[in-house]
Amino acid sequence: MLVLLFGVGLAGAARTAKVVLVSRCGGVNAEVEQAVDGRYVYEAWIGCLGIGFARSTDGGRTFGATKHVPDTGHLWDPAVAVAPDGTVYVAYMIGSRLATGEAEMTPAVAVSVNHGRSFARVSHLPVATPPDSTGNWGDRDFMAVGPDGTVYVTWDYGPSAAEVSVQCYPGGSCAFSGGDFNAVLQKSTDGGKTWTMPKPISTGYPLGGAYAAPIVVEPDGTLGVLYLGHPTDPSTLAVGPGTQYFTRSSDGGATWSDPVAVDPGAGTVALTTWWIDGSLAVDSAGTLYATWDTQAGKSDTAWLATSTDGGQTWSAPRRMTSGSTERLPEVAAAGPGNIYVGWQTRVPHRGYATYLRRLAVANGWTGPAKRISHKYGSKTIWPGDTFGLSTTGSSAIVSWGSSAEIYATRARLPSK
Repeated sequence: MLVLLFGVGLAGAARTAKVVLVSRCGGVNAEVEQAVDGRYVYEAWIGCLGIGFARSTDGGRTFGATKHVPDTGHLWDPAVAVAPDGTVYVAYMIGSRLATGEAEMTPAVAVSVNHGRSFARVSHLPVATPPDSTGNWGDRDFMAVGPDGTVYVTWDYGPSAAEVSVQCYPGGSCAFSGGDFNAVLQKSTDGGKTWTMPKPISTGYPLGGAYAAPIVVEPDGTLGVLYLGHPTDPSTLAVGPGTQYFTRSSDGGATWSDPVAVDPGAGTVALTTWWIDGSLAVDSAGTLYATWDTQAGKSDTAWLATSTDGGQTWSAPRRMTSGSTERLPEVAAAGPGNIYVGWQTRVPHRGYATYLRRLAVANGWTGPAKRISHKYGSKTIWPGDTFGLSTTGSSAIVSWGSSAEIYATRARLPSK
């Protein structure tokens, strides 16, 4: 369905283009992710009997045929990044069983050297041999590419899956009440052909209590990571409510700075949070932007904080939105001191919806939040723990899962 939407902001007209259907074989809990490279827009999601993939060659106005990455098995949690030379990388998690009998969860990366028309190769990233047949545990990967072409993948790693306690919720996804959780990094300096072994980002390995670790490369090549850290009981491995932490590396991930709590005063992340809680962006001036949501009682609040000193200190958090249902916030830079934020939430009695808002950091919000999803998604189909948000010029490109399909649109909200 293609619907033309219009809206008016407080400081001029807000323009939203047609909503276009991205997928021809979507999926529930789709967790769509996005990357933009000039006129190319790339989308990847859980679906199409694996990881679905589609591309646009006209800035997201239309999308070509749906494909899937050339891999089989249990595949989940896609991520997309583009190198300076245009190489497209699609990362995802894969579960398999080794010939020796151990189960293994590890990231895989598919590589395209022709702007997403096809994938030249797939690499399964190496991990230590699991200790027993239950295997290791792994989840949600994130990816970034440096100015020199180095590819970085972060993911959630537990040496022993037997230690992980999972709670899954009707109408949602799964959360974790205990285990050996760690945020780790692997990188490739040869275009994804070979990869380093996992190296901890979070402290306290193997009981780091950390997962969901988005990564950015700052203008000077420094790596920045935001991760969700939960205190872990060393005796029972039970984890407590979480806080967002930021850490950085100026040597390609060999060492990391002491983690900084972005703002513990904003509240904590509940153990029942089943979505990906935390998003990170950086603008061309090096200002960092973090979004996340916290829970208290029956309320969920999405926050935004900024840092102008490389993540050593963070601004007081700015409230983005709050309500009685989950908020999944994302952030993307639209120029120095100017950002788009979005969130996906379940509107009571209506269904899931995706919203967009713009902020000029020096002046505040440039207008009210705008619902950009053309219709409400099914109340009973969880659209996924993530959605896509990127910028091109002064416009945002947004993609989201809804009722087992993937949609996208372009929007330009007032800049001041």
